[in-house]
Amino acid sequence: MAEKAEDLGEPVAYLVLREGVPVYAPSGDTVGTVEHVVADEREDVFHGLLIKTADGHRFATGEQVAGLYENGAIVTEPAESLARPSADLPQGRHDSGLKRAWDWLVQPR
Repeated sequence: MAEKAEDLGEPVAYLVLREGVPVYAPSGDTVGTVEHVVADEREDVFHGLLIKTADGHRFATGEQVAGLYENGAIVTEPAESLARPSADLPQGRHDSGLKRAWDWLVQPR
């Protein structure tokens, strides 16, 4: 079972969210862990989270992130509903910052 929201600590900005913290669905189920915060820091735009799951990487757009905390994050969808990083950009705004971030996500590791 997931930690209670108060156990996640104080709300934080995307700039200080630590990689490796757990990610939870609203149901309390664990989605995975934060692999990388996808943002354009120069423009101060948060694009979303790359999440490491048991079934591979998933991407939660900024709109799918319900909260960022010292000890975890909450997304609005279960892992299977989140996009898998691919060569195609997710639906929505395709500004140059998101394009650069998405290119970073889909590069071979």
